[in-house]
Amino acid sequence: MKYEAIVCDLDGTLLNEKHQLSDETKEVIKKVKDTGKKIFIATGRHHLDALAIKKQLGLDSYLISSNGARIHDEHNNEVYERNIDEETANFILNVKCNKEIERHIYTDTKWYVEEHKEEYIEFHKESGFLYEVKDFSKIVGEKFIKIFFISKNQEELFKLEKYFEEVIGDKVSITLSGPECLELMTKNVTKGEAVKNIMEKLNIPLENTMAFGDGLNDYEMLSEVGKGLLMGNCAQRLREKLPNNEMIGKNIDNGVAKYLRKTFL
Repeated sequence: MKYEAIVCDLDGTLLNEKHQLSDETKEVIKKVKDTGKKIFIATGRHHLDALAIKKQLGLDSYLISSNGARIHDEHNNEVYERNIDEETANFILNVKCNKEIERHIYTDTKWYVEEHKEEYIEFHKESGFLYEVKDFSKIVGEKFIKIFFISKNQEELFKLEKYFEEVIGDKVSITLSGPECLELMTKNVTKGEAVKNIMEKLNIPLENTMAFGDGLNDYEMLSEVGKGLLMGNCAQRLREKLPNNEMIGKNIDNGVAKYLRKTFL
């Protein structure tokens, strides 16, 4: 099979345990790109965050962000957007959460949190994209791209996931980008739909597309493409949903770079 396109998730996949690009990854991505392969990023991160990483990699390709709620073209112009409607967003934000659960919001230009947390600054050190502490009740006239919940109490997150599925599952897409992060976008927003959208524009068959991912938010994408590769550190639930997909090395060992080097260089 001749693969023309390669789609990579970021955290837990292309980025290492420090959420940074290793020198090996940068080197291999450049060399594979120079062979004529088209390389794309598909991430749950905000587009302003991901654009900085795309620039570091020297990519001139489409960018999928917020799990498919935004697509930017080769020139970083927005070509696709899907937002959570205001009524649904207000419902989500009015749900009473366990005190161990932190709430976050992505709007067009902002990442809002309710209190300062140093680890989030470290998490986004590679891109320099920083949050803004905000009273959520005072957010007016902005587009809600994604609302997400972070907690080390996975049991509480799973309860919240089940509640949203039962009550507003017909209005939102619900996924977990990691064991501690529950994410909500508007209905039918997935990385898989975004990849289909881009490949159709570029006239690249999905069967000639390869993708790498580690989280449940990568499930649709890994299911749609010709070769969906699981990271060695992928979520157990993703592994169970895709038992026949090949598993490669872990992100901490530059698993994507090593696989691409072996396959294309």
